[in-house]
Amino acid sequence: MLSPDQQQTVIEQTVTEQTRQWLQTAVVGLNLCPFAKPVVAAGTLRIAVATATDRDSLLRNFLHELDRLQQSDESEIATTLLVVAAGLESFADYLDLVDIANDLIEQVGLLGTVQVATFHPDYQFDGEPAEAVSHYTNRSPYPMLHLLREAAIATAVAAHPDAEAIPAHNIARLERLGRAQIEQLWAAFSAPSRD
Repeated sequence: MLSPDQQQTVIEQTVTEQTRQWLQTAVVGLNLCPFAKPVVAAGTLRIAVATATDRDSLLRNFLHELDRLQQSDESEIATTLLVVAAGLESFADYLDLVDIANDLIEQVGLLGTVQVATFHPDYQFDGEPAEAVSHYTNRSPYPMLHLLREAAIATAVAAHPDAEAIPAHNIARLERLGRAQIEQLWAAFSAPSRD
């Protein structure tokens, strides 16, 4: 029988591996984010797994990762994915946590320096039909808070020939794949059913 520490290690390893599969298959593989490939290839994308399920602990994890990102050189940690292993299955609860995280960024004086990109297994863009494939551009195996350095975003966007067209290209790419193929692809790296 595994000790609690061993169980936590297994959970962290499993979540990290599924997140890496999602990055390689969907984000990089489908080129949903043209800025991701060099960061993933360089090994400067940090994946931090939060195993706590209560909001206060998750926010402490968020602040810890925010501080770690700020204390690290970009060549060491360019960006961080804080992956929540359990406890934010509800998309509404997840969005509530994102709102608090954004408030914390402002409170600690990092507004304009760091921003959060959002990913969730049940991500749904407001105003889009539930069956729209566009939701899959932000669907991930687990709820995630992606901490991004705004200066790096500005540099990457400036170097891209048509950054404003990326969302439309992503949706077109997913529509060409079709919902059945997308669901099959996402099932390969999705977290076990939480039913």
